[in-house]
Amino acid sequence: MRFLSLVGNSFGCSASGERLVSAARDGDLQEAKALLDYNPRLARYSTFGVRNSPLHYSAAQGHHEIVSLLLESGVDINLRNYRGQTALMQACQYGHWEVVQTLILFKANIHRADYLNGGTALHLAALNGHSRCIRLLLADHIPSIPNLCNILKNRSRSDETVSEFDEGPADGGVTALHMAALNGHVEAVHLLLDLGASVSQITVEDGTTIDLIGAGSTPLHYAACGGNAQCCQLLIAKGSSLTTENANGWTPLMVARSWHRDWLEEVLSQRPVDQPRLSPSPFLCLPLRSLVDIARECGWRSSDMASACLDPCVVCLERKCTVAAEGCFHEFCTHCALYLCSTNSTSTASHGPPGSIACPLCRHGIVSFIKLASTRPISKELGRTSLSLPFCTCSTEAQESGSLETPFCKPDFHSPLGSSFRSLSCQGFPSVKLSPGLCMGAPDTSPCLVPRSIDGSLRNRLVRCSSRSSLRRSTSQSEGKRWLCSFNQSVGTGSSCL
Repeated sequence: MRFLSLVGNSFGCSASGERLVSAARDGDLQEAKALLDYNPRLARYSTFGVRNSPLHYSAAQGHHEIVSLLLESGVDINLRNYRGQTALMQACQYGHWEVVQTLILFKANIHRADYLNGGTALHLAALNGHSRCIRLLLADHIPSIPNLCNILKNRSRSDETVSEFDEGPADGGVTALHMAALNGHVEAVHLLLDLGASVSQITVEDGTTIDLIGAGSTPLHYAACGGNAQCCQLLIAKGSSLTTENANGWTPLMVARSWHRDWLEEVLSQRPVDQPRLSPSPFLCLPLRSLVDIARECGWRSSDMASACLDPCVVCLERKCTVAAEGCFHEFCTHCALYLCSTNSTSTASHGPPGSIACPLCRHGIVSFIKLASTRPISKELGRTSLSLPFCTCSTEAQESGSLETPFCKPDFHSPLGSSFRSLSCQGFPSVKLSPGLCMGAPDTSPCLVPRSIDGSLRNRLVRCSSRSSLRRSTSQSEGKRWLCSFNQSVGTGSSCL
């Protein structure tokens, strides 16, 4: 009897999980919120076969509010599908920078590689030329200091490892710069070069990767194959060699000829006499790291409205000011400051080093943000569980007792911006008592739900009708139990209805 109940309830959980997947894919925030309020463990549901979770679907479609809702429900932020991809990878693949920003603030792991070719979220962002996603992925690795560009430039001249964010190339030694150069994404190539990506990194022969250009190729070889002249010029200006030969004995010029990129003949033939001076990438953003640290500590989605604070943010006029720009000391809320840093695509400022963003009030170059004295850290507590999805605990025994006790577990300490969402220790919530009729999906009409404003005769008729309907339900349930008992006895004695 209990086995049949568990099987039936597992189908119910599967149906609710599919509803949550549909809500996450379609961007239905209210539906997703209602389902997670009903059962927070539904966030761990994954589809059959491809094993995409609701977090994968919402990230791939760019629904950042549902992504935040799922993360606050305790889902593992680094869940993988059958290809080994995380939600961060799928958001970077399709260029949803708001989702990437949310995942980075929740400390998603940017070093995870997929199962197919060892590519990370940075590789996917560079492959598709999403410069805003690249900037957000590397926010923790680019310090908010004024002389960052000079430090990276000096390291590149001394042939040191300038790529502090290098987590290892993909299969075949392919780096994010290789992918951006091959596909002709000029802005992504420019940003990666300004952030210290190596122009001398070569691919390797691993025996599995199909490399039509050849092992030992530099990003310039890949740019020559892609055929974008601007990418080639950027790499040459950053010191890429024109005479490096790969395993096939090809120089970048020979690669361009083999792929019929005739317009690159002049660019790859010889290095220009007057080396052009490159301006900083418009997607370089120095104050992003300082702001990300503040947002993780103190939150970034405060609901304080303008009427509740004396000095609201001058940008949105809805939230109280939590951060100030270092230098001009103009105050903003964390949400608006994050939006300013994430969407900025110009490096021009009245006063400030390369990579600073212009203050929207005085055009002063902002290098970093500081936390205001009135800004307090957020509470380190999460009200939902991160445990895996189990069967429902509904059973006939619980229905006979008249109530259903559903224990949940709550971690003693949990950071809502943590990356693993693992519970340290569990303590039980107070038991939640549910009606058995609600669990079985039957309507439950009780006398206490009848409005008191109606007259006495009508109220008595409603009470009698509800009592007769409850009597019929109890009679049908007892008959069903007797039928199941007789069925179990016939199976146990080996009798046959035939």
